[in-house]
Amino acid sequence: MQLIIENMTCGGCARGVTATIQSIDPEAKVDIDVSKKLVNLTSSADLDQILVALAEDGFPAVQQ
Repeated sequence: MQLIIENMTCGGCARGVTATIQSIDPEAKVDIDVSKKLVNLTSSADLDQILVALAEDGFPAVQQ
């Protein structure tokens, strides 16, 4: 799945997003393109749970 995170602007943001996702699913595969604000995500976790966690950590995301 692909997510867009509009306020992801740097490598630190990307690390934060990755950490948040992997706190929900440690086996998640996360590939981030900061310049496009795009997250390619492979996870068995519930998408809604990931979206809530990202929003709580300051990275509101929408599915593309």
